Amino acid sequence: MTVDKYIARSGFTSRRKAIVLIGEQRVKVNGRPATLKTLVGEDDTVSVDGTDIERKAFVPTYIAYHKPKGIECTTEKIPNNIIDAINHPQTIYPVGRLDKDSEGLILLTNHAELINAIANAEAGHEKEYLVTLNLPVRTAFLNEIAQGIEIMGETTKPCRVSREPNAKRIFRIVLTQGMNRQIRRMCNAYNYQVIKLQRVRVMHIALGKLKSGEWRDLTGEELEELLRQTGSVAAAHLPHF
Repeated sequence: MTVDKYIARSGFTSRRKAIVLIGEQRVKVNGRPATLKTLVGEDDTVSVDGTDIERKAFVPTYIAYHKPKGIECTTEKIPNNIIDAINHPQTIYPVGRLDKDSEGLILLTNHAELINAIANAEAGHEKEYLVTLNLPVRTAFLNEIAQGIEIMGETTKPCRVSREPNAKRIFRIVLTQGMNRQIRRMCNAYNYQVIKLQRVRVMHIALGKLKSGEWRDLTGEELEELLRQTGSVAAAHLPHF
């Protein structure tokens, strides 16, 4: 693998930061300055600023996390980043994003192909949300966003929406695309403010009773179905980060 991927896999820093370190000539492989094209094998030694780094033993990892509001979905070393919040022993990466003000289900893994497969917009994988508004939900609003509306100069894809029973200000929406802050922008277009936005499902994997701030490993059945739907193969047979 390339040296930037090696550094990211070690957990030393993110791949983006590793690229910066390499550009600053602070990374060496077997005592020689590294470039972005430098490959690292099992017996090679990688150092940053003269300190050797160790690569963690790779264990295929797939988890579901209930992201609280305020956590940033980034691997960058900033306050309240998702990686520090979970503190998993493996170097994992979020599959997609939930904005800082949103909460709910997000998947994380060290399986590169799976991340790309789920994040592929053309695949149309479902993501389901519960949305609480500042005002009662109007039927006309639900009908129009279900058909698609224009935001940011682009028309949203048709989606499934429904009012939550016995809740005047809460509706459920199932999206197959992920435009930036899409649900909030759709609501804002009708003069609504989103009070709470919670993702409750990604494809067939549900948030369920997972408490805010907690994570769990995917079950064998969940993982098998996830790999089937995305056309991915078992992580043990793939090159990874």
